Amino acid sequence: VDGSIVDLDGKITLARHKKHDIEVVVDRLKTGPDLRWRLTDSVETALKMGEGVINVLVGKKKEIVMSQLFACIDCGISFPEVSPRMFSFNSPHGACQTCDGMGKRLEIDPALVVPDESISLAAGAAVPWGAKRNSVTWSMIGTVADRYGIDMERPFAKIGAEERRVLLYGTGRDEIRFKLKHSTSRRNYEYVSPFEGVITNLERRFVETSSDDIRNYIGKFMSMKPCAACGGARLRPESLAVKVGGRSIAEATAISVREGLGFFRGLSFKGSMRKIATPIVKEIEDRLRFMEDVGLSYLTLDREASTLAGGESQRIRLATQIGSSLVGVLYVLDEPSIGLHMRDNRRLLETLKRLRDMGNTVIVVEHDRETILAADYVVDLGPGAGKDGGRVVAVGSPERIKKSRASLTGRYLKDERSIPTPGERRGGSGEYLVVKGARQHNLKGIDVAIPLGTLTCVTGVSGSGKSTLVNEILYRALARHFYSARQEPGRHDCIEGIEHIDKVIDIDQSPIGRTPRSNPATYTGAFTPIREVFSQMAESKVRGYSPGRFSFNVKGGRCEACRGDGVIKIEMHFLPDVYVRCDVCKGKRYERETLEIRYRGKNIADVLSMTVAEAREFFENIPTIKKKLDTLYAVGLGYIELGQPATTLSGGEAQRVKLSKELSKTSTGNTLYILDEPTTGLHFEDTLMLLGVLNRLVDKGNTVVIIEHNPDCIKVADHIVDLGPEGGDEGGRVVVEGTPEEVAGHGSSYTGDVLRQHLDTGSGPNRLEKRAASS
Repeated sequence: VDGSIVDLDGKITLARHKKHDIEVVVDRLKTGPDLRWRLTDSVETALKMGEGVINVLVGKKKEIVMSQLFACIDCGISFPEVSPRMFSFNSPHGACQTCDGMGKRLEIDPALVVPDESISLAAGAAVPWGAKRNSVTWSMIGTVADRYGIDMERPFAKIGAEERRVLLYGTGRDEIRFKLKHSTSRRNYEYVSPFEGVITNLERRFVETSSDDIRNYIGKFMSMKPCAACGGARLRPESLAVKVGGRSIAEATAISVREGLGFFRGLSFKGSMRKIATPIVKEIEDRLRFMEDVGLSYLTLDREASTLAGGESQRIRLATQIGSSLVGVLYVLDEPSIGLHMRDNRRLLETLKRLRDMGNTVIVVEHDRETILAADYVVDLGPGAGKDGGRVVAVGSPERIKKSRASLTGRYLKDERSIPTPGERRGGSGEYLVVKGARQHNLKGIDVAIPLGTLTCVTGVSGSGKSTLVNEILYRALARHFYSARQEPGRHDCIEGIEHIDKVIDIDQSPIGRTPRSNPATYTGAFTPIREVFSQMAESKVRGYSPGRFSFNVKGGRCEACRGDGVIKIEMHFLPDVYVRCDVCKGKRYERETLEIRYRGKNIADVLSMTVAEAREFFENIPTIKKKLDTLYAVGLGYIELGQPATTLSGGEAQRVKLSKELSKTSTGNTLYILDEPTTGLHFEDTLMLLGVLNRLVDKGNTVVIIEHNPDCIKVADHIVDLGPEGGDEGGRVVVEGTPEEVAGHGSSYTGDVLRQHLDTGSGPNRLEKRAASS
């Protein structure tokens, strides 16, 4: 008792109002040969009586506290037993309890609540409150404004920080006496309560309401924000408290593949820990090295799969195959060079050759010149696209393909045909769009100026920060400015020159529709005038058919067996759904009566099965239809069918359908178009057609910004912004800006090295070739 030994048989006296330390002495032992079994028995007894905690007194002074529990013996804070599932944000045992392992939450965004701070509170700066009017809400706002000295006629940006906090988040526990007038009786009454603030009010209503309409309305003011509890790490505090090499698992996965290799190679363990850790660390190093070999050294280990480009996902799967060391396997890769700079592409080719040399067969679908020339055997299909293709034009070595007169690919490989370099570069309008202080991800607080009225290429090695700059900062900031978009822009100071453009359009490679109902005709708007043509036929007027009769999306003219899909979906439960052709309409989507109406001998189903090239000729006398079809044809899509389901279009085809839709609109001449690798999936000839379309947009006074690795595309640009010099943390800087000739003359630009070969501005081996030779 309180450190003194007291016999249980004796009298024990305790002070009633004093806190005592009471412990049970289980055993006294002396060291000796027979100690082990008695010690084990005594420790088990002590742990049972002490509920997992014991004291060991060595001599008379040294005391050691030992515990079976995962808890601090001083403060009592406990944590669960450490296990692998504790470090997975997909497991409830490891996921942050606030964001459920997502790392971010949907929260009210002040920038969406007050989108324009240049106007006053009374004029409607706070969108949920609207402009000042006679209402109970505005009466309360007026009382708060008087209490805190807020001028409601002053621009919101000039209101003090503390006063803005009160307006947005309320007064907390501080109560205010409001004098209000009852809306029905018109009698005055007083109401004492804290003031919520506009954001706090929206948050409360979003949680409490059961109305979908109200939740959808409030949702317009919300955007994804990093979780405040875990800081975006996605794990609970107990998991983040465990560290290896001074880093938590979140810190160890927030680094790039290249950094990860250095970190894990630098770990050192002693004794039994070394036996446990050595094989694990070796496996980690092997996997990281495989990813580095396929040009993914710049990726961070915690990168979300949804943010990976198709080429990056493909190369990650390729890295797993390299590590499997299988022999006799047939590997099929569809354009693995997507998203790769020419420098990184050569490392990928070495990886594919290594797979071949191990005894495997590698088949690659590719348009890249260097990949084709590195192949052992080439199969060239064509001669055209769509119905004009599907034949073997030439087979054999690259040299044999070059000699084939029937091969368009061969003519480009031997430079008989090529994409010409412009004789002069456009100088633009003289105005600039300037991104200031871009510092999202690996960007190093850079300033980038984009000349308006030009075709600008953003280049650099993989992972240098191109997509972050253009898509996450430039596009999102402009989309929020023009359209009040919910996605939050990447970190930057400001964007200057916005007043010189009137809209921004991002033409990406996402599908134009996720169901068979969407097709090029419906997406571009050509289907509406086509249906009007059929409704104007004499037979249609006799029967009373309107344009809606010829839509497969509404009842009346479509086949009801398949509801206008042309196919029947068979659910396979645990397997992917299967689509089979409708037995009633035989895939034509319409009922018999609708198909009896014909224009120039063709019914509506026949028209939808036409290629764009065929439909241009068929509707040549109807300008509203021909104009839209001309733009589809101009972007190299003359071979696709008007009714081709959106689900069957490739990413590059979907992107060009979107581009054609924009081309068919009346141009204001002040539009910024953004494209991310538009030459993906394009043959040399298709690239030539695409560049012609982009140049026409610029000639109308618009600005086109493209992220690109294709040297044929880069060399025709008016202006280049080259980022780097490397990927990951070693990138994020502006290496050089200027015309292609200026970039080609820059000694430390990898893009410049490639351009010198295509612009014929240098001689002898360049820096890429020297590096390849030395390695």
